[in-house]
Amino acid sequence: MSNTMFSAQGGYTQGILLMCVGVACLSANDAIAKTLTSGYSPLQILFLRNVIALPITIVIALFMGGPSALRSYRPVAHLLRGALWVGATMMFFTSFIYLALAEATALIFVAPFFITLISALFLGEEVGWRRWLAVLAGFLGVLVIIRPGGATFQLISLLPVATALVYALLMLSARWVDPRESVWTLLVYLTGAGALLSALIVPFVWAPVRLGDLWLFAGIALFGTAGMTMMTQAFRLAPAVVVAPLDYTALLWATLFGWLIWRESPDAMTFLGAAVIIASGVFTILREQREAGS
Repeated sequence: MSNTMFSAQGGYTQGILLMCVGVACLSANDAIAKTLTSGYSPLQILFLRNVIALPITIVIALFMGGPSALRSYRPVAHLLRGALWVGATMMFFTSFIYLALAEATALIFVAPFFITLISALFLGEEVGWRRWLAVLAGFLGVLVIIRPGGATFQLISLLPVATALVYALLMLSARWVDPRESVWTLLVYLTGAGALLSALIVPFVWAPVRLGDLWLFAGIALFGTAGMTMMTQAFRLAPAVVVAPLDYTALLWATLFGWLIWRESPDAMTFLGAAVIIASGVFTILREQREAGS
């Protein structure tokens, strides 16, 4: 076996490990955010998370990409992306007040299907019938979880779905960014724009921060930044078809954290709907990879 093959396998292994740990970190980030929503506005949580995380992301960007990683050729694009990110995060954190962590996490997994819909309907991209079936299956999974018309239906269950829609727009908005900018530039400016925009509104919802909660705010910044950094690096080391499906391990972490902290136990229908969403999502990833390679 050649050195190149050994190197590729090593990169795949590192990518898989980074993706798994990165997803676990982001799941811990969500669990801490849910804990903090009992005493603080989601906007304040987001603001403090970004303010604490910004210097960390700058150091990471300088280390990974050098001084050029701090240069933006289209700062307005980053500001617009920051607005989308603030909106998505606000809705997702708000859903934590009312929904189990695993339920909110499962519903946000429909983001890839919104990306497919938007790409086909508004961006003129060709989408085959198999991917349309995957989109349909994904939304059927959502219906299984939220059960509209049923006794357990909550209108608030649509918040993670709306989050997924805005998150899909955020992913597609990466096309607005100058191609000369690296992923580390995107990370810095997304965090900075989020801090700036949330700072404009946070005085209206500000609550005094309790001394005992400072470590939680530090934790959400550290886990969130570490998760995003490791997942970004995972996609650089291994093909998307290898690491992207591992994003769904977040449901396992969300279920574990939900049970350990709040004794949440998602019902069978939630797991069934999540399984349908995940299966259709993995199919979409594999299909896109096959089309890209053909």
